[in-house]
Amino acid sequence: MPALSGLREKDFAPLFYITLAVMEKTFYFRVSGLVQGVWFRQSAREQAMLLNITGWVTNLPDGKVEGRATGDEAMLETFRTWLNHGPVAATVLKLEWEESELQHYDGFVIR
Repeated sequence: MPALSGLREKDFAPLFYITLAVMEKTFYFRVSGLVQGVWFRQSAREQAMLLNITGWVTNLPDGKVEGRATGDEAMLETFRTWLNHGPVAATVLKLEWEESELQHYDGFVIR
């Protein structure tokens, strides 16, 4: 391995960024329970922004909340964990979470 002895950490930086781009995914989510009128959408937006996740969230006429989230897999898993309980005033009974076609969004918005 003498050929690698002269390499420095910065020589591997492009590989790191390529790996991150490959790990980006989009998920559709729908949350059931007491999730409207409890600041769920705003709290979800704040969490998404902290995790560098883009997408949207909206209330549904049947009392559920739905949305799409795009970001790094690890950050999406953290967001999924948060969605399972939501803000303090919410009572989440069910979270549907399914991967969908990769979509890019400008920020995370409340619709």
